[in-house]
Amino acid sequence: MHFNEISEFSKELKQLSKKYLSLDEDLDEFKKIVAAIPFGTGKHFNVITRDSGAVIVKARFFCKYLKGSSLRVIYSYMQQTETIEFIELYSKSNKANEDRERIKYYLSQYV
Repeated sequence: MHFNEISEFSKELKQLSKKYLSLDEDLDEFKKIVAAIPFGTGKHFNVITRDSGAVIVKARFFCKYLKGSSLRVIYSYMQQTETIEFIELYSKSNKANEDRERIKYYLSQYV
């Protein structure tokens, strides 16, 4: 499985990593999970959009530093190339929902 990040995700990760020190380690753990089960399992994963080239998934992203609260991560899974590309990372306390415009832009540019 290959993993990529769009530039906006990288910026969000860098910003949140300053606040939540375990974030890089938590992301590595999350990558292991989605590499095994790309669409995830249970109520913590939700398929937002199915496109001919990619499936956009929203998932709870557990951070050890938050102790019970969680972040949200939006990623794209491209089955043909076995690639997961991270699109957005945000804290549920700072933002209620994902950035739909960013997802639309991503689908128009990258897929």
